[in-house]
Amino acid sequence: MRKIDMKQIREVLRLYLLANLSARKIQGATGVARTTVQEYIKRCNESDIVTYEMLTNINDETLNQKLFGITSTTITPNPSKIMPDYNSVHQEMKRKKKTKVTLMLLWEEYKATYSEQAYAYTQFRVYYRRYKQRLNPSMRQIHIAGEKVFVDYSGVTIPIYNQKTGEIDSAQIFVAVLSASGYTFVHATPSQKQEDFILSHTLAYLFFGGVPQIVVPDNLKSAVISNNKNGIVINESYAALARHYSMRVEPARPYKPKDKSKAEQGVQGIQRYILACFRHTKFFSVDELNDAIASLMDRYNNKVMKHINKSRTQLFEELEKDELQALPANRYIYEQYKRAKVGIDYHITLEKCNYSVPFQYMQKEVEVRYSTHHVRIYYSNEIIATHPRLRTVGTFSTLNEHRSPDHEYIHNKWNPERLRSWAKSIGEYSSVFIEDCFESVGYKEQAFRKIMSVLKMAKEYGNTEFELALMYAIEHKLTRVKSIRSVLDKRLYLQKSSNNRDYMIPTLFNTHENLRGADEYK
Repeated sequence: MRKIDMKQIREVLRLYLLANLSARKIQGATGVARTTVQEYIKRCNESDIVTYEMLTNINDETLNQKLFGITSTTITPNPSKIMPDYNSVHQEMKRKKKTKVTLMLLWEEYKATYSEQAYAYTQFRVYYRRYKQRLNPSMRQIHIAGEKVFVDYSGVTIPIYNQKTGEIDSAQIFVAVLSASGYTFVHATPSQKQEDFILSHTLAYLFFGGVPQIVVPDNLKSAVISNNKNGIVINESYAALARHYSMRVEPARPYKPKDKSKAEQGVQGIQRYILACFRHTKFFSVDELNDAIASLMDRYNNKVMKHINKSRTQLFEELEKDELQALPANRYIYEQYKRAKVGIDYHITLEKCNYSVPFQYMQKEVEVRYSTHHVRIYYSNEIIATHPRLRTVGTFSTLNEHRSPDHEYIHNKWNPERLRSWAKSIGEYSSVFIEDCFESVGYKEQAFRKIMSVLKMAKEYGNTEFELALMYAIEHKLTRVKSIRSVLDKRLYLQKSSNNRDYMIPTLFNTHENLRGADEYK
């Protein structure tokens, strides 16, 4: 609890009672926030302090009592009165969002039960405040049941030993804590990368058997792109996770430790009661570590907290279990997001693999959402293509219904005949090259981008040099764009002449099977 500065209060009230200054002017004179000044003035007006002389004639304890209902810290319980059960009061306050209960209502119920033996409302509040001060910082806050889950990583990691290589990696420890009960989930992952981070969330919600309304992460890049005065930008994959579970994301404010005190308490707890138990144990996989954590997690949650004489599991069963939202029918599947531009071959490239979209979307920018199993492509938030995820670099997933009908080729900016015409204008080996490219793919469109990338080199190096380079590339079965550029840069088609006196300068005449004459390419 923040200590009240009585000297500051007296100065604010002096300026108000003696000089009758406005809250704004008092703010300028004292540096106290205007809303705080207004609060002090409001409390003064509600008390019996009406003149500056009355203010100077009372001590700090009396002033504290008149303004805030706070009595001296030396107040002792009255033996003729019955002390309220503040354990129950605190738990009732945690339900206030649902039940709309207030401290006044709880006092009235207490008063109705004990009548003359009940404390007055002022003392009732004082003793409740003292009760909360005895709790740890995170428990002093009134956390509403089922409202929030706090997530963070432990600063303490666990070594994972590779039996084959002898290398030692560090497992990251994810902690999720429900706000009202402190019920805790712990999960070890190989890293703090987004895929591991989101997996830990989905397992936490399964463990809880439901989801709260709000998730409060620290400002990890896996969750939050930026959190500053210009606003909060949530990572798109993390936002999609929240949407799937009908949750809101409210990141802890930077440099505001009270915002994440529940998470820090949970992290400290599992470090002391779970991770410390592993200090003499060697783990050879993250799965093995998670099995060990699972065996200790119940022990941690079932440990009775001495201040409230209940365990986290008991509080969870009593307070939060029924307040959590139901889990969706389907478990969330992690997806990554990126923007991509559809090429002239009506394919997008994702991690060096190619996926088709309907040809009408050529040159459009689309959104790609992909998991370990599938790739989904959206335009204007509408799905236009779905593919299985490819793993081999350079491969294509092309759906026949995405292709442009043959009779519509002529209307497209790029088509096989236009590429053939371009190659013919350069030379015969260019024509050979594009025919080889067309023959190497299932659909001609799959070769468009490669052909264009190569033919553009003719402008850069000149047609003659380019044709010689293609002749060399075809002879040595070099098909990659980078390989052909390397032949041109290093002039490899001339290399043998310096080592072999009988070597003839290459010509553009050959017997390649695709050298059939210009009429073949009409």
